[in-house]
Amino acid sequence: MPWTIEEHRAPAGDLHALGLPSQRVVRLLEATRPALVLGSTQQESIVVGDVTGLDVVRRRSGGGAVLVEPGGVAWIDVAIARTDPLWDDDVGRAFHWLGDAWAAALVLLGVVGADVHRGGLVRTALSDLVCFAGLGPGEVTVGGAKVVGMAQRRTREGALFQCAVPIEWNPDRLAILLGLERVDAPVLSVVGRTQSELLAALVAQLPED
Repeated sequence: MPWTIEEHRAPAGDLHALGLPSQRVVRLLEATRPALVLGSTQQESIVVGDVTGLDVVRRRSGGGAVLVEPGGVAWIDVAIARTDPLWDDDVGRAFHWLGDAWAAALVLLGVVGADVHRGGLVRTALSDLVCFAGLGPGEVTVGGAKVVGMAQRRTREGALFQCAVPIEWNPDRLAILLGLERVDAPVLSVVGRTQSELLAALVAQLPED
């Protein structure tokens, strides 16, 4: 079953407004302006820092806040239909196949030691606020440092997996925006890799059946 590849450049709010496809689709999404993307249950009141020049938007999937800056993060959405063989009724286990693909993609890019988390949600003191401060099913770590964050949106038609891979990790900026002393979370940035390289590596490892 083939994958359709799309690339979109727009403000983060417009990218999050894209519809959920009814077939296998991989989307490389590039925000044209910096944005703080909140999880579906987060309130804008958690943002206390100066947001001049920054969009504050909310996604429809859960989890914590993600700072999206042009060139700073690879934002890739992966969609499947409910009728797809990759579909899993278990919300947590549904991430596993995609985590495996990401781990294999990182190997292609020379990042060794990737591990796919197959347990439940691992919470920390900051995980309700910051996406990369916690660890969820299917997410990928290297040496204990998170390198692929994922969130999921499910409808009657299918599932949308929203993936973020830091190219440049900016915890100080995120801490200021959320009124924190610091964001103390082990995160691995894939410095030197481009969004297009990450997209190509992932597509090469996605299941074809």
